[in-house]
Amino acid sequence: MDLFSRSAGDGSRKPDGAKAVSVTQLLRRMRNLLEVQIGELWIEGEVSNLKKQGSGHWYFSLKDEGAQIQCAMFSARRREGAQALEDGAKVQVFAEASVYEARGQLQVIVQKVERAGAGDLQARFEALKRKLQAEGLFDAARKKPIPAFPQVVGIVTSETGAAIRDILNVLQRRAPWVQPVLLPVRVQGRGVEREIAHAINQLGRAQDFGFPVCDVLIVGRGGGSLEDLWCFNEEIVARAIAACPVPVISAVGHEIDFTIADFVADLRAPTPSAAAELAVPDGVELLAKLQQSRRRMMRRVAERLEQSAAVIEGLRRGALRKDGERLLREPVMRLDHLRGRLETAARVGIEASAGKLAEVKTQHAAMHPARVVERRLEQMQVLRERLQRSGVEALDRQAERMAGLRGLLRTLGPESAFQRGFSITLDPAGRVLRSVHALKNGELIRTKLADGEIQSRIEAGE
Repeated sequence: MDLFSRSAGDGSRKPDGAKAVSVTQLLRRMRNLLEVQIGELWIEGEVSNLKKQGSGHWYFSLKDEGAQIQCAMFSARRREGAQALEDGAKVQVFAEASVYEARGQLQVIVQKVERAGAGDLQARFEALKRKLQAEGLFDAARKKPIPAFPQVVGIVTSETGAAIRDILNVLQRRAPWVQPVLLPVRVQGRGVEREIAHAINQLGRAQDFGFPVCDVLIVGRGGGSLEDLWCFNEEIVARAIAACPVPVISAVGHEIDFTIADFVADLRAPTPSAAAELAVPDGVELLAKLQQSRRRMMRRVAERLEQSAAVIEGLRRGALRKDGERLLREPVMRLDHLRGRLETAARVGIEASAGKLAEVKTQHAAMHPARVVERRLEQMQVLRERLQRSGVEALDRQAERMAGLRGLLRTLGPESAFQRGFSITLDPAGRVLRSVHALKNGELIRTKLADGEIQSRIEAGE
């Protein structure tokens, strides 16, 4: 018999043979009783006195209007929703009832934490997701492409958070000529979803509200809990994004966070910084592409000039053939045509590239455009003039060589030989007569002179 056994006698008297238990034994029996009879269960209450120890273990109280209980959450379990723990937060914890024997204190060992009502929010999320998906708002076919070279980027976010700083830093680094237009909104709290939707409508139709016309919008905020990000799961925000005539990039929370706004947006970015990266091109990369295009154009010009020189050299070697003037006429015309095309292509191509950058520089001078763009424009102008000058000079030299060949043909051709007293005699079949042995008596032959023909009949040959 021990103190946990009841006797029918006077409860104040120790039964004969009864053995007293130690405090440790008492508390251990109480702990075992709690763990067996109550076990694991969900408990709801308000967090208070939250303490985060260097060991990684967290301790806090969970209370309601009538009572409170001590809670312990060990480091191995902290990933199970611990971000919801903060003083004053109303939470639900999945815990095991126990006793802290060293202090004789009733406590619960927490395994998982959820904000109170989180299950209801998730159910609302799934219901709205199914509804909008059935309407086709998530379809890839309705999503608008992001422009390759935007001039104005609209931003809907808080003006004080880290998100706007990250976005502006990336825009300035990658595309300093781009004009950012911020329409500041609250991104957490009661009624913010209407504020966000209204801002999207305003920037989407900027000309109606006195804003610069935007080429693309970035809508979002930094990370947070499900409740913090909930405004981007509201239907009014989703429909504002879907109805926006300007492409929208969503940038809500961190990479692991997905909201209804992400599904409706034309492009989803994992973070605000990534949204800015996706919205604008890299200016340094653009300049590299321009340089590559210039080198490719110069190679093509050189190749065409080499091809033309090869054609001319071939004609020069065969210039003494009959009808040489006719053979040269078509290549000369093609060469003239090629020269015109090369001059036009070089001028139009380089002027278009330089003009585009010059236009950007002029339009956004007030936005501190990168000095590197100005230097590249000057280099492009010098290269354009050098390319035009070298191309035209090379083609002129080839044309002069062609003119010399035409003069040589005239000097060595049959007509020039006639003027110097030479003649050509043809047999009855019209072939050039090369020997007297090819003729017979009585055959009629023709002799071509500079000013006409003579017909002769063969009477005898030697």
